[in-house]
Amino acid sequence: MSYPPQPTPEQELAEAKRRLSLPHIVVICGSTRFMAEMNEADLRETAAGGIVVKPGCDMKSPHALWSDPVEAEALKARLHELHRAKIRLADEVLVVGDYIGDSTRAEIAYARSLGKAVRFTHPEVDPDA
Repeated sequence: MSYPPQPTPEQELAEAKRRLSLPHIVVICGSTRFMAEMNEADLRETAAGGIVVKPGCDMKSPHALWSDPVEAEALKARLHELHRAKIRLADEVLVVGDYIGDSTRAEIAYARSLGKAVRFTHPEVDPDA
């Protein structure tokens, strides 16, 4: 007896999003030095009807949550994993800014390894172009 192949988690997520009639989900990636540009991209993508997820913490700006260096390192690791989850959830990645650092480069590679579409506000910085 032959059984049909089991769907992958990615296929199950895509099917659930289709059944729920969810709009296109965009995750914004880039250096937090571009937070103002990320907010503008969020506004534009939302106005176009998309669900937008983006970095929620700008650790370059002072805040009590990351004032302790040990706690800051632990938070940074949690935020890294959280952002990877946002990439898995999204249909598309929008890279904001005219600079790509190591973290953003790794996010782009991760998204592409998952078959996610990757779009750039500054296409000239695409590491694979």
